Amino acid sequence: MIRIENVSKSFTLHNQGGAVIPVMEGASFTVAPGECVALTGDSGAGKSTLMRMIHGNYLAASGRIIVGDTDVARAEPREILTLRRDTLGYVSQFLRVVPRVPTRDVVAEPLLAVGTDRATAHARAEELLTRLNIPQTLWSLSPTTFSGGEQQRVNIARGFAHDFPAMLLDEPTASLDATNRETVLRLIEEAKARGTAIIGIFHDADARARVADREIDVSAFTPARAA
Repeated sequence: MIRIENVSKSFTLHNQGGAVIPVMEGASFTVAPGECVALTGDSGAGKSTLMRMIHGNYLAASGRIIVGDTDVARAEPREILTLRRDTLGYVSQFLRVVPRVPTRDVVAEPLLAVGTDRATAHARAEELLTRLNIPQTLWSLSPTTFSGGEQQRVNIARGFAHDFPAMLLDEPTASLDATNRETVLRLIEEAKARGTAIIGIFHDADARARVADREIDVSAFTPARAA
């Protein structure tokens, strides 16, 4: 479902005389449907950089990034938007939403975007908000007014609303209490059971051991390590 082939990435420091900093080379691995692969490695090894390349936020310098039928490394912007709508979900650490949009609509939006009727989309949103312990009194309010922990849980609910064939998870259990952490781990297990291919960053070692089928040490793809 996800295939990374000989991917490399460098950054050009235009404010430092155009210096080129290589950060990754030769990254290659696959993720099958129903499999969760955890990215590991020291801080700065390139875990987040690789995730951003897969999501299409960063452009790979070379190689191929295949998600479903799309090569993200060569796709046009409209193809990236279609991929994110239909195929590739992303749970980041931060909630980014339009102000004044009610929480129920924020969570339902990925379903509405693929043509799900509003009643069904809202029912799924309410189910997830309930599981993640967001009080019903908050559903009609904008999540921009919520605490950091509440925003994180809304973000998780939004990410799992649609049954994406592939997902990227960036620290999905960070800063959660035990009850909500357990809910998120179960959501990941449910996604795997229905065939979702998942790439995640989990600094929570116990969470990683529970949901990840294997680990990829991204440090192996840094030019300094490969030299």
